[in-house]
Amino acid sequence: MLHLICCVRGSESYQPIDRYKNEDDLYHEIALAYQKAIKAFYARGCRYLQFDDTSWGEFCDQSKRDDYASRGLDLDQIAKNYVKMINEALEAKPEDMTITMHICRGNFRSTWFSSGGYEPVAKTLFGGCKIDGFFLEYDSDRSGDFKPLRFIKDQKVVLGLVTSKDPELEDKTEIKERIKEAAQYVALDQLCLSPQCGFSSTEEGNILTDEDQWKKMTLIKEIAEEVWG
Repeated sequence: MLHLICCVRGSESYQPIDRYKNEDDLYHEIALAYQKAIKAFYARGCRYLQFDDTSWGEFCDQSKRDDYASRGLDLDQIAKNYVKMINEALEAKPEDMTITMHICRGNFRSTWFSSGGYEPVAKTLFGGCKIDGFFLEYDSDRSGDFKPLRFIKDQKVVLGLVTSKDPELEDKTEIKERIKEAAQYVALDQLCLSPQCGFSSTEEGNILTDEDQWKKMTLIKEIAEEVWG
């Protein structure tokens, strides 16, 4: 999110131009920019659009939360502002368009950027954001447990249980058990399965071969067919 980059990460040196001295005006105009993009994609035939947002990964990370708090930033309020802005952007979404969001935790050359469970943002994000679905990274203990999913309403939840960071294939039985565990908080028919992130979020790619990637996709397809039919 643009606001996180200029107002939060660089909060010590950030000086808004006169137009954006009232932050509500900045949020509003970012939402309008998203609205224009949504309409433009739709006009060109797009009916499925996915946002990729690294901000929420940071908001889950306690060390980063502590750092922001030490600078006088209230991440809980910023999270509420973000959801309000996203919802305003989604006002431009036509009925026959689906918009989802991937909560990214970093994926450069098989590394990661942030850790921590989703609990700090769950009520605000899962309970308040009018997105159609969430792609959530759950490929390691760094992402915490499934309890934050209790705030999900009618959104789809795509469980990123298969890592894109290394070539080792996950155990099919263990993945099924984790899906069953998540289904304690979200109805099974609202759940889906995917890699935790892309295989090549940057041009350098992750440390897997093309063959490794296809094996992962085959595994996901097999599990999905066995769980959901």
